[in-house]
Amino acid sequence: MDAPRVFVSHASEDKARFVMSFAEQLRSNGIDAWVDTWEIKVGDSLVKKIFDEGLGAARAVIIVLSRNSVHKPWVREELDHAVVSKISEGTRIIPLVLDDCEVPQALKATKWVSFKDESAYDASFDEIVATIFGASDKPPLGKPPVYVSAFGAGVTSHNNIDSLVTRLACEAALESGSSLVGADAFKKNGEFVIPEPQLRDSLEYLNEYGAINWQQSLSGSLSGVSVSVSGFELYAREHVPGYSEITRSVISLIVNTDARSNNVLREKQNAPSFLIDHIIRTLECSGSIRVIWFLAGNCQIDHVSASLRRSLS
Repeated sequence: MDAPRVFVSHASEDKARFVMSFAEQLRSNGIDAWVDTWEIKVGDSLVKKIFDEGLGAARAVIIVLSRNSVHKPWVREELDHAVVSKISEGTRIIPLVLDDCEVPQALKATKWVSFKDESAYDASFDEIVATIFGASDKPPLGKPPVYVSAFGAGVTSHNNIDSLVTRLACEAALESGSSLVGADAFKKNGEFVIPEPQLRDSLEYLNEYGAINWQQSLSGSLSGVSVSVSGFELYAREHVPGYSEITRSVISLIVNTDARSNNVLREKQNAPSFLIDHIIRTLECSGSIRVIWFLAGNCQIDHVSASLRRSLS
């Protein structure tokens, strides 16, 4: 890997007291520090050397800010070039604050490295070296939790965890034929698919949202968790294959035949019992039909609205 070149912009008054020893230390750490004293020889073009070989080839520009430098026209001209370079080419600007001085306006939105405290010199120097080489103390990425792989397609208006909780509850309801799903809906091999604190938070939110009904006991048991009509409707529209066609077929059976009970509709439609019951409840909630429900879960449709009849025309 080529040594990164770094242009050190400074006032000549700061050379002896700081800049030269600092630049030497940069070079001893594998950084090609560009300082005019080393690079510009007798007869060289100052403009070509500084702006083409120095600033133009630099990966980063270290600007030594001190009481000596902040008002120097030459440093300000280098700073202007550096700012333009940062915008157009991505050169990193590293303000190094040596004294209590006014930081130029162009650098006030940039993170500074302070060298005002001599006792903290090593830490400040290491920060600059790490910045130039792109080193980071950010921990490496680990593997995501197992349950993240189960997110898949979401449910409209829900985040990933809420979508997964809704989907697990609705799938359990479809399989069991009952809206009451309890804690087992969210377990696999006896363990919760989602960490229990996140699961409970999601269920509480979904209960407030109306997608889940949770009749909480004093013990906080999840046995009272069930799927609401609106919650399953959101799920079904996105995850039940052919849901809109099944719904229209059920409506057609209700309007055009003598199918007036969920038992008959289940037989004729050949669809999961929970799905048929859900469509009936959805039509009931919209006022399209009037239904009498019995304790065993069976129902009888005793009125079909004119609007439902017309919906098929």
